[in-house]
Amino acid sequence: MPPRFEVYRAVSRQIHDIFAEHTDLIEPLSLDEAYLDVTENKQGVASATELAQVIRARIKAVTGLNASAGVSYCKFLAKLASDLNKPNGQAVITPRQGADFIAALPVARFHGVGPATAARMERLGLRTGADLRAQTPAFLTAHFGKAGGWYHRIARGIDTRPVQPHRERKSLGSEDTFLEDIHDLARARAEVSTLVTKVWALAARKTLRARTVVLKVKYADFRQITRSRTLSVPLGAEAEFQTLAQALLDPLFPTPQGIRLLGVTLSSLSGDEGEPPTGARQLSLW
Repeated sequence: MPPRFEVYRAVSRQIHDIFAEHTDLIEPLSLDEAYLDVTENKQGVASATELAQVIRARIKAVTGLNASAGVSYCKFLAKLASDLNKPNGQAVITPRQGADFIAALPVARFHGVGPATAARMERLGLRTGADLRAQTPAFLTAHFGKAGGWYHRIARGIDTRPVQPHRERKSLGSEDTFLEDIHDLARARAEVSTLVTKVWALAARKTLRARTVVLKVKYADFRQITRSRTLSVPLGAEAEFQTLAQALLDPLFPTPQGIRLLGVTLSSLSGDEGEPPTGARQLSLW
C-alpha cells in the first residue's frame, strides 16, 4: 500500500499534544512512540500507572487508536515493558523487580541488541541477562567495546539516562516512494524540488541552519546510494539548497534503471533547540 505520511504526521502531532497535556519532559522516539518523565506531572497524579491509563484513554478518545504503555524507573525497562501487553495494554516493572526481570530476559529481546550482536553473544554463551550479569566489565568490553560497559550496567537494571526533550537534532529530511519508477531527469528534478521545499520549510520552522545536503536514491532493484555536499558556511536560502540538490542529482542520469525513491536531507545542523532538564525525584510507579 502507498504510505500516507501526511496523515501519520498529523496523528502523531495529536498524540504528542496529549503527552504535553501531562508533562513537558517528552523524548520522541518515532512518530508514535516517546519516553515521558512524569515525576512532576501537570495533573499532579501520584501514580505513574494511573497516569499511563489516563493518557491511553485520551489517545483513544481523540484519535480512535489503541495505545500501549510501559511504566518503570528507567528508560530501558520502560521500553521493554511497553512491548509486554500489546496491543492496547500496559505493564509495570518496579525498581524491586528490575534486576530479576532483566536476568530472565533473552538478550535478543534487549532494546538495541540486533541480530548480529545477539549471535555474537550466543557464541560466547550469553543467552540471558543473568549470563551478562555474571561477566566482568573487562570481559564485556573486550568483546563488545564501549557497549560492554552498557551491557554490564543494564544487566543489573542500572540505566541513569534522563528523558531528553531537547535532544540535538542531527538531520532533517524527507523522502518519497513512487508508485511508478522514474526514468527521466525532468521528473526526478521536479520531485527533488518538492522535497527541498518541504525540508527547507521544516528547517525554517525549527530555526535550524545546515551546511550539508544529502541526496538519497533507491533504484528499482532496491540498491541504494547517497550523494552529499558540505559547505564551509550554512546555506543561506532555499534557492541555494535547490541548486546543490539538483547538482547532486544530475550526474546520475541517464539512469541504468528506474528510481523508486528519492530523498533529500540537511545535516551538519546548527541552531537553538534548548537544553535538557536535570534533576528530579522518583514518584510511585503504582
